[in-house]
Amino acid sequence: MNMFKRIARFLLLIIVLQFNLNLSSYAHKSQYTEFYHQIWQLVRDNYYDANFHGVNWKQYEHKYDKQIKTQEDAYRYSNVMLSSLEDPYTRLLDPTAFGDESDAIDSRVVGIGINIQQSKATGYLVITRTLDDSPAALAGLREGDEIISIDNHNSIGLNPEQAAELIRGKAGTTLDMIVRRHDDNLKFIIERQQITIHPVTAKRLNDDIGYIQLSTFISGDAASEFKAALNKLASTKGIILDLRSNPGGLLSNAFKIASMLLPQGNIVTTISRTDCATNYTNGKNLTNNPIVVLVDEESASASEILAGALKDNSRALIVGTRTYGKGLVQEINQLPGGAAVHITVSKYLTPSGLDINKIGISPDVVVQNKAEQLAVAKQYLNQQIAYKNSNNNLANSSVALK
Repeated sequence: MNMFKRIARFLLLIIVLQFNLNLSSYAHKSQYTEFYHQIWQLVRDNYYDANFHGVNWKQYEHKYDKQIKTQEDAYRYSNVMLSSLEDPYTRLLDPTAFGDESDAIDSRVVGIGINIQQSKATGYLVITRTLDDSPAALAGLREGDEIISIDNHNSIGLNPEQAAELIRGKAGTTLDMIVRRHDDNLKFIIERQQITIHPVTAKRLNDDIGYIQLSTFISGDAASEFKAALNKLASTKGIILDLRSNPGGLLSNAFKIASMLLPQGNIVTTISRTDCATNYTNGKNLTNNPIVVLVDEESASASEILAGALKDNSRALIVGTRTYGKGLVQEINQLPGGAAVHITVSKYLTPSGLDINKIGISPDVVVQNKAEQLAVAKQYLNQQIAYKNSNNNLANSSVALK
């Protein structure tokens, strides 16, 4: 009898253990499917297009439940789901990519110090800027170099975010990069370093004209550095604002900087699925001097919001080539485990009501050559400054005659 009891207890123990194992397995699977479902729900509730570009979003709610068994599965099928929208800006960031983005907002990153964009004309990744005294600049990389490979990974088909993930790493480690310059393929071995990002560069071109280059809106320091640049150049009589190769960043930075330059007026109108909101200046502009904005085909997103606001309010002359054409706004949603998902939550219109998505902003003066763009800007400002000086002299003469 005791033997039967021992056997019964043993069998019961096996059943309990098996139940606990199954429960543990289910709990893990539930965690991974929950990750997927959280993304599905965020898109369902917040995506700017209620029709999801014609996609039956409901069908994705439980479509991959049986396939999702690991965290890797959750990422894979979440990406499959998001790709159905055919919206490159609605995308999943793994913890590494989201950490890199957070570092960029905090103005620090471990890398080699380059900005890259994907050419719409060729599909190649192109270096649009090397930071001064960065590992890339010291190694000899240049603006305009086409990236062929990164650490033996072929760059064809990579987007800028995927390339950035390969470029970044631990400080002190090296990477191999092959670039095409004209007809030559050049190989560079570059050491990664901790880099502090300064989005604003300011200098005097002469006694009357100041130059401000704004390379990104992603940095949390962009607006404060821009304000410092305006103060530094307060004694000048005209400003050249260089937004060339600026891919955009935080919408809030565009609002703050526009308010520093616009005495009044509409900055941008954002249209979500449920709301339409117009943002206006705060009436506390820091300069009334004439402005020329330089743009090119890589000026995107927040760059286009700022350029559009200054153009449509007749506050600046826009010089260069047609801008990129990104007229959509994304919201960053943090997910469990350190990941995040960017979701397009609205489109925007410039103050004149123009939807620039996939169109871009057309300059007031089209100039293809970059050196000539700067020359045209200086010529225009010299004319405006001379005209203003002439009017001031006339006013002074009238006062004297009285």
